Amino acid sequence: MPVMPDTWIRKMATDHGMIEPFVENQKREGVISYGLSSYGYDARVADDFRIFTDVNNAIVDPKNFSPEGFVSRKADECIIPPNSFVLAHTIEYFRIPRDVLVVCLGKSTYARCGIIVNVTPLEPSGKGRLR
Repeated sequence: MPVMPDTWIRKMATDHGMIEPFVENQKREGVISYGLSSYGYDARVADDFRIFTDVNNAIVDPKNFSPEGFVSRKADECIIPPNSFVLAHTIEYFRIPRDVLVVCLGKSTYARCGIIVNVTPLEPSGKGRLR
C-alpha cells in the first residue's frame, strides 16, 4: 500500500472513526501545528506525563518500569530535565485498519529543540492511543 494522501485519511477518519478527535485542517496559530496535512496527521500530546528522573538510580526496564524512576505530572507543559526522557500519549485515539501500517515520526519543531521522538509503528490492532 502506498503512502496515503489527506483525502484518504479524511475519509477514513470521518466515515470510519480512524482518528478521534479528528481535526480536518492543520492548526498553527500560536501552537505547534496539529491536524490533517497533505500526507499525514500531526497528533497532539495529552496533558499527563511520566518524566524519568535518575534521583533514585532506578533501572530502566522496558518490561517492568520501576515507579521510583518516574515522576507523574498533569499539566499543559512538561519540562524535561537534562539526561531525562518523558513518556506521554496522544490526545487522539487511533483505530487503524488491519491492512494499514502507520509510522510515527517526530516533528522537526521538537527536533530543533533537541527533543527526539522515537520512530514507532502504530500497528493495526483495531484501536489504541499512540504511546
